[in-house]
Amino acid sequence: MGKEIYHALLDPDYQDVYVDVDEIRTRKAPNGEEITYRYLHGGFQQKGVKFSIHFPKRDSFRGRFFQYLSPFPGPDEEMASIGKSGGDDVISFSLLNGAYFVESNMGCKVMFGPNGDDKDRWKSSAAVAEFSRKKAMEIYACPRPAGIVYGGSGGGYKTMACIENTDAWDGAVPYVIGSPVSLPNTITMHVQGERVLRHAFPKILDALDSGGSGDMYAGLSEDEAAMLREMTDMGFPPLAWYPEARGQFDDGSLPVLAPSVKMTDPGYFADFWTVPGYLGAEAGSNARRDRLQFKGKVRRVHLPGVPESPDEENELESRNGVDDAWKKMLSDGKDAWIEMETLPEGDDLYLRGVNITFLSGEAAGKQLLLGGMERDRVNGGGFLTIGMCYGLDDIPGVVGKVRPGDELMLDNSDYIAIQSYYRHQVPADLSFHAWDQFRNADGSPALPQRQNVMGYAFTGTGTVQDGNAQGKVIAIQSLMDESTCPWCGDWYRGKVRESKGGEEDFRIYYMQRCMHGDIDALGNNMIVNYKGALLQALLDMADWLQTGRDPLPSTVYERVGGQIIEEADPIARKGMQAGVTLTANGQKCCHVKAGGEFVLRAEMTVPEGAGEITSVRYDFNDSWSYPTPPENLFPVEGSFVKSEKSGAQLAVSEITHRFDEPGTYFVSVRVTSQRNGDAHDPFTQVKNLDRVRVIVEE
Repeated sequence: MGKEIYHALLDPDYQDVYVDVDEIRTRKAPNGEEITYRYLHGGFQQKGVKFSIHFPKRDSFRGRFFQYLSPFPGPDEEMASIGKSGGDDVISFSLLNGAYFVESNMGCKVMFGPNGDDKDRWKSSAAVAEFSRKKAMEIYACPRPAGIVYGGSGGGYKTMACIENTDAWDGAVPYVIGSPVSLPNTITMHVQGERVLRHAFPKILDALDSGGSGDMYAGLSEDEAAMLREMTDMGFPPLAWYPEARGQFDDGSLPVLAPSVKMTDPGYFADFWTVPGYLGAEAGSNARRDRLQFKGKVRRVHLPGVPESPDEENELESRNGVDDAWKKMLSDGKDAWIEMETLPEGDDLYLRGVNITFLSGEAAGKQLLLGGMERDRVNGGGFLTIGMCYGLDDIPGVVGKVRPGDELMLDNSDYIAIQSYYRHQVPADLSFHAWDQFRNADGSPALPQRQNVMGYAFTGTGTVQDGNAQGKVIAIQSLMDESTCPWCGDWYRGKVRESKGGEEDFRIYYMQRCMHGDIDALGNNMIVNYKGALLQALLDMADWLQTGRDPLPSTVYERVGGQIIEEADPIARKGMQAGVTLTANGQKCCHVKAGGEFVLRAEMTVPEGAGEITSVRYDFNDSWSYPTPPENLFPVEGSFVKSEKSGAQLAVSEITHRFDEPGTYFVSVRVTSQRNGDAHDPFTQVKNLDRVRVIVEE
């Protein structure tokens, strides 16, 4: 018996549509072109749904629409893409490519808190899609337009729910997707890896980077090696630890997820420290080593100030990307701080996720989150700053009640405990191979288990993806995804095969050197972004639906444990991303004398049908920031010579360089390809990069 498919046109909850703005607007595209289009804003009154629709001129419309689903919709999310620019300007991208663009708040009436049934996220999206289609047929006097829904991360869950449970769209492009058991497990394990490996990351990166030994376990302690192996088996891409290797730690959305876990499973946080089988109960474990429980007295308090500008106050409201949408749920301590008479001692204190609990005074029982700690070397004691808080108490309201002499407790016990939660959430479904390391030979869990598998409650859709898509699907997955393990795309591919008996209507493209974020500017000397590939996938999907032209074949790869290993030969690998290999004097690690020239050679291969190389650029400084790159990245343009082999395009670029000072240098090359060989298209440049190590001697 098949599942019931939702028909938004028949739902009485979505019949009270209204339009409160209907006007002609202009928009400047990244190429400078002025685009005139028709803008509609409206909603469905009963459900609190608001939408915005951007219709191209009649002579530009090509019978399709793109509908974006945010990872974390807020009450005004239908406006989120209006302010985007450059390669992130999906409205201009849609209009210039003959599609109208749709976005909604998915019925979310408040930023966080009760928002009705999670299923309303995809039901309301379907209702908006159907209204937009009806309006388009009225405006253009055209047949039924093809609808494509897309979103990443949390928006990927919503996208899969939309294409699997409704008939409102013909195709879907979910990207950097998770599995039903990803959250909070992926986030918690990432932070545990950061904690245990915090002193080992430079060694790990040195081994993995170009010209390194390749042995990422060399020089690690037994505890560190065990944790790195566990993280790798769980599916975390080892090279994705590179920000941590340079001291940039990010706990992702764990501050948002932690309160929900504690509310759902409060007993876990006591069991972790007392019950055998949990890391915290093991004498001498790294959890016990890093646990902080400190009582101290307040010397004085500084109240938080007001924002310096309206832009600062509204910054959180505009976030809708896969990396930053969750931050809308946080509050910033800004310049609030508490001076303490004493601080905990130690040179290696683990200060992430430390709760500040007030034990006495008017603020007794209130909690805040520690942002940072600074010692006062002159007067003793020191200062506590307030961090980004969620699920805790109002920052000004709490700090305003604190008085000198009040006692408080610093405690990271809960934060360390939640980091191991994934070990005690072993799925009963054996297709989740990342958890095999925590299973006995018969498949049963080897460690104590919690009753509730949290992941199934965190998709934000009220459903679990089953692969039974009601249309075509193209998935984009990143091989260096630090927030969603790359194997989740392969798992979903398996669900499609299981449900549909094949994958004729499914493609998956794995992207090298890409992480989780979907911002066009996300890139540096280690990574590129997949935004160009994503937008090209939308065009490929539209072509697939409207002309029947098959998209490129899926990337060829295999899953080894929790890791996705791509086919090494770019021609055989297929997909849509160019392969690139950079050498210096023919090697990945080159030794030269100071002042001596060396030859860089970049060999590139664009898979058959994926287009042509449009740009080759070099960088010799290895200076990068994460996530926003400096302006001087890849400043040197390289020439290249093209050829062909087995239907694929080949290209070679050579350039000479020298370093006058001794030292170890990393040189990078970034290549872009475009389906039609158009170097000026601002949206669909597909990127990749490679690096070499150059050791300059006296």
